[in-house]
Amino acid sequence: MTGRNNTLADLGWTPFYQQQLSIAEIADSIPVRVATVHRGGLGILAPDATIPTAITLPAAFLDHADEERPTVGDWLLLDPRTHVPLRRLRRASLLKRRAAGNSGRVQPIAANVDTLFITSSCNEDFNLSRLERYLALASDAGCYPIVVLTKADLVDDPGPFRQQAGSLMPALLVECVNATDHASVAPLLDWCGQGQTVALVGSSGTGKSTLVNTLRGDDGQRTRSIREDDAKGRHTTTGRSLHRLPSGGWVIDTPGMRELGLADMQAGLADVFAEIDDLATACRFADCGHQDEPGCAVAAALANGQLDQRRLDSYRKLQAEQSRNSGTTAERRKRARDIGKYHKSVQAQKRRRR
Repeated sequence: MTGRNNTLADLGWTPFYQQQLSIAEIADSIPVRVATVHRGGLGILAPDATIPTAITLPAAFLDHADEERPTVGDWLLLDPRTHVPLRRLRRASLLKRRAAGNSGRVQPIAANVDTLFITSSCNEDFNLSRLERYLALASDAGCYPIVVLTKADLVDDPGPFRQQAGSLMPALLVECVNATDHASVAPLLDWCGQGQTVALVGSSGTGKSTLVNTLRGDDGQRTRSIREDDAKGRHTTTGRSLHRLPSGGWVIDTPGMRELGLADMQAGLADVFAEIDDLATACRFADCGHQDEPGCAVAAALANGQLDQRRLDSYRKLQAEQSRNSGTTAERRKRARDIGKYHKSVQAQKRRRR
């Protein structure tokens, strides 16, 4: 993590954030960017070298739902005298996932990411359905997705992997790289210019940390080898952090996520499976489930070879998951509102007793 003596523009500041500030805030607050998140505290990057690199979050921030709390990549306004965070600015993008288990919690992954590098390997790890999940994540978040196929140097021809990945969405950019070779990853630097933020996602063992090291030109991120029996990775990165690139951009590495629970991503699914949604508009019934209903245009496309069975199965699975999660998300938000009201009432009672 670096960033001392940088301008706001160097850190990724744009008019999108500037226009959120009131006249009073422009005069009496300091914008800083979250670089790391710890228990109850944050590592930050600021344009002023006198600002501490770590701050503590006030209790008011901790009362928020998980997805509303500051995460890596966020912009905060600090009090210039106490360095206490005043508020978090509205995000240009937010990568998030549903937490494991039945809690319905939504975990933020990273905020204000411009480009998402979705990593997969040219080996047994390659999985189209998993890539579709990550593409839905990127689309819903508002990030530009690029599929980065690593370990291309270990196969005779990475072309079939590139072709399959590229077929998932129109005009999807797919890069095949050797993550250890600077010349091989050089095309990715076009997306890592001054003030730009990229994030890497993918399951363990796809070479995310190795790729970050190569982009940075050092070995700052620890790496581990994959398991030889099934090509699955071992977890190396255990947290998220913002790193400066020599090209002037910023990169966020993330822990490997073999299971990515979708969190209220209906719009993202519609983008990834646009051809199925288009077919559905021609179904006889508006509520067609695309199973055995008469006049189903999706089933007809499957029968005549216009639609692939794997693609439809993935669509059905993710739609069913999305339907379940949308209910738990609504319940979680209601609980968060109720808890917030309770905390406010307790604080009000304390003030009255004083």
